[in-house]
Amino acid sequence: MKLNAERIEGTNAITRHSLEGVVINGQTYTRSVVVPWHGEVFSWAAGGFEGLSEDDFVHLLALKPELVVFGSGNRLRFAAPRLQRALIDARIGVETMDTAAACRTYNVLLGEGRCVVAALLFDAAASNTRSTATG
Repeated sequence: MKLNAERIEGTNAITRHSLEGVVINGQTYTRSVVVPWHGEVFSWAAGGFEGLSEDDFVHLLALKPELVVFGSGNRLRFAAPRLQRALIDARIGVETMDTAAACRTYNVLLGEGRCVVAALLFDAAASNTRSTATG
């Protein structure tokens, strides 16, 4: 699906998403990624949903978001609360939804000027085995 969000200069808008990945600032990502409202987009949760660990969520603390939008893959799945404990203890909101909904929600919050991070999983069967970046 192509998204037409007005891009605020210096932010990371998701301009396209599909089962295979996302396009952010002209670059295609086909592996699970973290998309902060500003700064560098980076790989995340290499083990997929089943391999999620506390460390995957702890690393998001350094970004200092108001809210994390967790995209759980092609379908809605909730990570165990113990995995998100660091974010909860730091009073950072965590919203869980399927990855397509997470992309849309992230862009809405970004457009509102919120300090939001999207942590997006792509199901292994639907995504390629390597991440690509094209410009």
